[in-house]
Amino acid sequence: MSQPACVQASRTPVAVAVGVLLLDDGRFLLADRPAGKPYAGYWEFPGGKIEPGESLEQALRRELREELGIEIEHAPFWRSCLVDYPHARVELQFCKVRRWRGDPRPCEGQRLAWQSLPVQVQPVLPGTIPVLRWLADERAHAGPTHTG
Repeated sequence: MSQPACVQASRTPVAVAVGVLLLDDGRFLLADRPAGKPYAGYWEFPGGKIEPGESLEQALRRELREELGIEIEHAPFWRSCLVDYPHARVELQFCKVRRWRGDPRPCEGQRLAWQSLPVQVQPVLPGTIPVLRWLADERAHAGPTHTG
């Protein structure tokens, strides 16, 4: 199966709110797609479709409450990417989430994994790959960190 990338296409995109949950140590949360969904078993950042009348942040709050059982605090828009999958063209709108209440738990039968670069879970959803590159670029430009 070919791996879709961020591309331009003629289909109208579906707007999707995506949360990049980040811990202080740089790890981020990935979830696998449950059985019955396209790309079941592939790992992705949590989120979902923005419903009519919802803002990006409202949709992200709802999706992360439904999927992970958490209440997010401030989640600023970070970047977006158009991905053309066989089943849908999506505009993924990524928000960095650094603060939330509650412990993320799999509310929809998905598996969860805190990851760092390079990720250890496979396969990764094609729309996740650009985010991993962006995180790697940020880490490369951040320079060395010092502890204790």
